[in-house]
Order: sequence, then C-alpha cells, then structure tokens
Amino acid sequence: MFSRVLAGGIHGIDSYLAQVEVDVSQGMPGFDMVGLLSSEVREARERVRVALKNSAFRLPPQRITVNISPADIRKEGSAFDLAIAIGIMVSMEYLPQEILENTLFIGELGLNGELKSVKGILPMMIMAKEKGIDRCILPRENAAEGAVIPGIRIIGVSNLEEAIRYCGLKEEEKDAFLAPTLLDTNALFQEKENADVPDFADIRGQELVKRAAVIAAAGFHHLLITGIPGTGKTMVAKRIPSILPPLSMEESLEVSKIYSVSGLLKQGKPLITDRPFLHPHHTISTRALAGGGRIPRPGMISLSHRGVLFLDEFPEFGRENIEVLRQPLEDKEVQIARSHASVTYPADTMIVAAMNPCPCGFYPDRNRCQCTENEIRRYRSRISGPIYDRIDLCVEAKALDIEDLQGEAVGLSSRELRKQVMQARVMQEKRYKGTPFFFNADLGAGDISRFCALGKGEEAYMKKLFSLLGLSARAYHRILKTARTIADLEEAEKIEKRHLSEAMSFRGWED
Repeated sequence: MFSRVLAGGIHGIDSYLAQVEVDVSQGMPGFDMVGLLSSEVREARERVRVALKNSAFRLPPQRITVNISPADIRKEGSAFDLAIAIGIMVSMEYLPQEILENTLFIGELGLNGELKSVKGILPMMIMAKEKGIDRCILPRENAAEGAVIPGIRIIGVSNLEEAIRYCGLKEEEKDAFLAPTLLDTNALFQEKENADVPDFADIRGQELVKRAAVIAAAGFHHLLITGIPGTGKTMVAKRIPSILPPLSMEESLEVSKIYSVSGLLKQGKPLITDRPFLHPHHTISTRALAGGGRIPRPGMISLSHRGVLFLDEFPEFGRENIEVLRQPLEDKEVQIARSHASVTYPADTMIVAAMNPCPCGFYPDRNRCQCTENEIRRYRSRISGPIYDRIDLCVEAKALDIEDLQGEAVGLSSRELRKQVMQARVMQEKRYKGTPFFFNADLGAGDISRFCALGKGEEAYMKKLFSLLGLSARAYHRILKTARTIADLEEAEKIEKRHLSEAMSFRGWED
C-alpha cells in the first residue's frame, strides 16, 4: 500500500516542504530509500526499523520503499525519521490515511522509540503556515519553539508509541490525550536576557566616543574605535547593547531562525528577544566567522544578525578574516557555495571594531612607542581601504586625565542615552513604514536620494567636500546616511550642514 507523509527539510535558514512517499508491498524483503539523501538520512532506515520493533510494532517480511521528494534538493539531518515511521504504519494499514491530511511530521527517532529534538523547527513552522498546514506533530522538546508561530496546532510527543497512539484516536479524542502546546510570545519579550549589560554611566570622560556610539546605535551604523590601551574602547563597545532599540517581532523571527537551524536556541527560550552581541577572539577561523563547512552552517557574522559583532584588536584578526567582512558590510548577507549546496545567510549586523594606533599601542607618544614607521604602516595596512570605506563612523578614544577618573561620574547613563536612540528610532519607523528598511544604515545607493535628500546649500557643501577630500561614492553615501541619523537624533526633518559636518568628522582615522 502507498502513503504520502508531509515533512520539512532545511536549506540554508529556510525550510521546504518535503513529501515522504512510502510503499509497502509483497516481494523480496528489503528497505530501500531514495531521493538524493545524505548519509544521516539514509541511516534512518535502521533507526526506524529498530524504533518500531522496540515500540511493539515489528515489521513484516515485505518490501519497503521510501522516496523523499523533491529529488533535486539534497536532504540533510534526521528530522525525517518520524515521517518515515508514520508512513510505514499507514502503508501497513495500522493507521488510517486520514491522519496524514494537512499534518506535518518532524522528529528524530532513538532506537528505543524516543523522539529526539531536531534543529530548524522555527523555519519549518513558518513554511508550514505559508503552505496552509494546520497541525504539526513533533518532539516534545521542540513544542515551545513550534508554538511561536500562531495558527498551527503543535502536538509535542515523547516517543513513537505516543505518536502512533495519538494518530489512531478519533479527532474528538485527540485533545484529551495530548493537548496542543500554546505559547505567549508577549511574555517572552518581557523576559530580558541582557538585564546584566553594563551601563554607560560607568565610563568616565570619552564623550566623543559615547556620541559616536549613540549615533551608531540609532542608525545601526558600523563603528571603529581607535586609541591607546586603557582608554575605554572595549568598555564602550560592551555597553552598546544597553542602548540599542528592542527587537521587533519581525526582527526577532529573523534572528531566531538562524539560531534555530544552528541548534542554539536555549531550552525554554524558543525566541531570541534581545539583539545578539557576539565577541569572537581574534584567532577565530574564517569558517567559524563567515559560516560554511561540508554542510553549510551560519557563522558568527550571521549569528549576530540584527545585533552587534564586536571585533576587539581588529588588526590582529587574520587578513582573510578581515577581508571576508566586505560582503556583509556592503550587502548584509553571506553567500556560501559548496559542490552540493549554495546558501545565503542574512548578515545585517552592526560591526563594532576596536584597535590600537600601532603594534605596541602608544603611537604617537614617542616616549612610550618604540615602533618604527614601517611597523606602524604595516600594522595599519592590515585594514584595507575597501574595509575602511565600508565603516560609517571612526572615532578616537583620547587618553584620560586624572580629573576624569577621580570624583563622581557625570556622564549620561544607558537609560538616558537609550531615550535619544529611541527618539531617532521613532523617526525611522515613520519614514520607512511600508518599506523593507528598519534603520538608516539599511538604505542602498538607489534609496539615498529619496530618503536623504539635501537642500541646495547642503548639496553645494557636499560637492565641495567631495572634491576637496577625494571621497569615494561609497563614502559619500555613508556620510549622508550618518547625517540622516544625526538629524533624527535632533528630530529634524531635513539634513542640515551641521549634521553633514558632524558626520564628516567621524571619517579619517588614519590622520
């Protein structure tokens, strides 16, 4: 007998609807699986066979053929186990065909029949809703993650025997046996993961650096902080999450999808509700930073999507690691091509980098700096012109005086700075309503003239700067986007010369 069961597969961070076709017939006993399957999917036949036996359902000596379509997509992972087992039970007429209608089956089977959690449940549920599927049977550990998407009845089961028993019940008896999992997403957003983020009030002096941090947070601009050791570069960077705008539900789903396919969602926390803040060591590999592998997985650039990727001691990162940032900085995505798969991961991250002015860190103080001119030039050249050109704000952290360190702190707290950021965020929400943009930094070159229009006086001012400083087209556009954010912080509708001048002052760290 033939049956067709709906399942979900993962390609990149998106899901596709897979159909598990099962045929059980007379003939030479065997268990064949086809459909461009990876080794872990092919191994499902042994897991399913033993799991059914240990759940008191011994397979008869018949020929079992399983095909997983579409055949042109390579199937990865172990999420097809439950669908295969249910398809066999239906084909053997242990279960009625009706239970397969509009129902998705997801889960990995243990040899004892236990249903184990799998990666990528969230994108599968998003796909299921788009396809009009109204019920999903999945591992109990994944039930809360599946319930994030409303409109689908999520049934969490512990083992194969429980799943088969549920499928065999009449429709009116099902809820009494296993009630659908419900989730209050609003309550999740009230639980703050980053409640212990340090406060900007702890930082003495460095008002210009804090100003740059506020502008960067308000418009989601890339930021480079330079300065001698001990001036607070890292302190400022680690406090940026405390002033970032909260994630919207749409942004949260984007981020959570990446963490879901990576298997990094915490138990009991099925949704990422705070902007990510990742701080990789400079010895990180290119694959770990950008993503990749035989089976491509997101790297730290994508894991910091809609959040902050802090690169401390920026020039100490390998040249390949620094250059791999070019595409994310410009296109806000990472493309990974392998022989059997080509995937694109989102990478709309705010890059915050910190660096010293020279290898020893004390240039231009020649009483302390012993670096030669060639060493300094070689150290700074590790950051290429194209990378620098893609950074919106560059600011120097000056050495502190003793007066800055003694006495009570007088700087603004994170709460006060966040008010300024949220003020600019409101301006951007109104401006970009109905567009795919969230922040000023999201604007492409073709959108600048529409959203960052200049008056005649401002155009003449920028024309003069462009010719005088030899700006690139990219640098010109980034100055306009930064000026737009500075104007938003003042709730100004138009970009004025003072906004352009301040935006321009945050260029040219190499001077």
